[in-house]
Amino acid sequence: MISSLFAFLITALQPAEAPMPDPAIAFGARENVEFIALSPDGRRIAYAVPREGQGSRLLTLDVGATQPRQVITVDGASQRLSGCNWVSNARLVCTLYGVADRAGVILTGTRLVAFNLDGSDVRVLGQRDSAYQAGLRTWGGNVVDWLAGQEDQVLMAQSFIPEARSGSLIVRDEEGVGVVQVDTGSGRSRRVEPPSPGAFRYLSDGQGRIRIKGVEQIRGATEMAGQVITHFYRRAGSDEWVRLGEYNSLTGQGPWPLAIDGPTDKVYILESIDGRDQIYRMALDGSNRRDLNVAHPHVDVDTVLRLGRRGRVVGATYATERRQSVYFDPDLQRIAAQLASALPETPLINFVGASDDERKLLIWAGSDSDPGTYYLFDRESRNLTRIMRSRPELDGVALASMRPITFRAADGTEIPAYLTLPPGSDGRGLPALVMPHGGPGARDEWGFDWLAQFFANRGFAVLQPNFRGSAGYGDEWFQANGFQSWRTAIGDVNDAGRWLVAEGIADASKLGILGWSYGGYAALQSGVIEPELFRAVVAIAPVADLQEWQNEWRRFTNAANIRDFIGSGQHLTAGSPARNAASIRAPVLLFHGELDRNVGVAQSRLMRDRLRDSGKQVELVEFEGLDHQLEDSAARVQMLRQSDAFFRRTLAVP
Repeated sequence: MISSLFAFLITALQPAEAPMPDPAIAFGARENVEFIALSPDGRRIAYAVPREGQGSRLLTLDVGATQPRQVITVDGASQRLSGCNWVSNARLVCTLYGVADRAGVILTGTRLVAFNLDGSDVRVLGQRDSAYQAGLRTWGGNVVDWLAGQEDQVLMAQSFIPEARSGSLIVRDEEGVGVVQVDTGSGRSRRVEPPSPGAFRYLSDGQGRIRIKGVEQIRGATEMAGQVITHFYRRAGSDEWVRLGEYNSLTGQGPWPLAIDGPTDKVYILESIDGRDQIYRMALDGSNRRDLNVAHPHVDVDTVLRLGRRGRVVGATYATERRQSVYFDPDLQRIAAQLASALPETPLINFVGASDDERKLLIWAGSDSDPGTYYLFDRESRNLTRIMRSRPELDGVALASMRPITFRAADGTEIPAYLTLPPGSDGRGLPALVMPHGGPGARDEWGFDWLAQFFANRGFAVLQPNFRGSAGYGDEWFQANGFQSWRTAIGDVNDAGRWLVAEGIADASKLGILGWSYGGYAALQSGVIEPELFRAVVAIAPVADLQEWQNEWRRFTNAANIRDFIGSGQHLTAGSPARNAASIRAPVLLFHGELDRNVGVAQSRLMRDRLRDSGKQVELVEFEGLDHQLEDSAARVQMLRQSDAFFRRTLAVP
């Protein structure tokens, strides 16, 4: 019986609690499984583990074995590993990512690379760079179709960059994004889809045919990327492109194709209908017939769930108080329900991979107080094999529970949030932190959060509000976005702090705020409009001046979109904490990576200088060679230690 097997595993895998001498090291360590993939035959797993700095080691492990084999290492300085998948049982394709400062401009770049399991026969995929090309290639392309059943072959979207050689008849004049079929062994490719102006995304039907193309409308002679993206599709057996619809990236209105179901000749589309994102399936035969609508009355549906290298669509997902999955495949629905029932301590179940015949499934199971475990499930034998833990450094550590709550904002609106209390606490009179999320087009969810868990371990209550301006709750909740509608968003964040005090959870004299990216902006701006509420502020990679942040993007093709997203008018001044630094009374601690492309380090430097000019307490910690995510265990450990010490000192916490 499957249930009895799972019950045995639950008993066998319960860790014993153990002392943790330095929680910053345990919680600050990068996740031990950066990504993971199952081979086509289901007999081997490839996964990446962190090494020093931002480096990674790519390993393979035979199912049933205990010792992995190393494939390659990446130093994390010149390049980083951001994902891999199998193109055959003996070969992998990975994306390498790099970031560098070029004359004061932070540039990022990617390349697709293929190699054997021993790291040999390395091939860079896509058009080769040359000294004669007309522009810099920053994007190395992406795999559109893994072509399961065609060994070592992929369909790849790539940039075609023109080049010409002086005094030579050799000229390459094609320009834009197109699709090629690449033999990852030889590196040879053939064009499948010619590049076209503005084209930037393609969808395959999972059977080797390109059926959908997305085209950005270029903004005039400046060749700036536009807000409006038009999608086209092809009927089966036709080369003619038929208009599907227009999507506005600023407002989120219009159809956004997610995936194609080749056998049924239909496409899954995400679209805001009646103010909430829904997913429906539409025929690609020209009739535009719709069926299989997935919607929720209170939250947005996020995306489809796909399985294996073929990317078969098996369901859809959305988050209410917890992440929910709606499976279209009855057998997967049954397996997910059985796993959730048999593993009650880890009710979040994700199918993260499958063999090509789908007889073996790679599964992740976790919860709010469990960072997760990977398993391999054999559908024929019904055997579940534990593979590895996501964060083994935390094995045996008592972790906190995350509880969904709502609090009332000043205007009476009920704001959803998540409350994490220290393990064993009675939840009364605690030092407490409000922790607004980044984005702002994002939301917090029920599940393991290393930052919230660290501070709960250190004795703090942590409240994470999904303020108005958050994604996932419909168009009305998102408003204009958290920058243009900053008064509402920051008002909700401050109301979260007042709720903690009113409920008796927080000691008003020991209330702080911490945020990352937009959350860092919210933490700073909260001190502008209500200086007495939070007694200490930690801001990680924050936006500090909206006008200057717009200016950071002026050399990039998406500058106009960033400008429109942030908007214009008085809120650029009133909504910029650096321009209102004199209003902030709480001590401020800033962290920022020097190679941050999302939000330049100049934002934190400006905030520091403005606070110093106003006679305020401020410290800025800069991390050399790191970007927005601070993907370095040593840096994260330092950040946790310093933040903890800062809050304890400024809030008088023993």
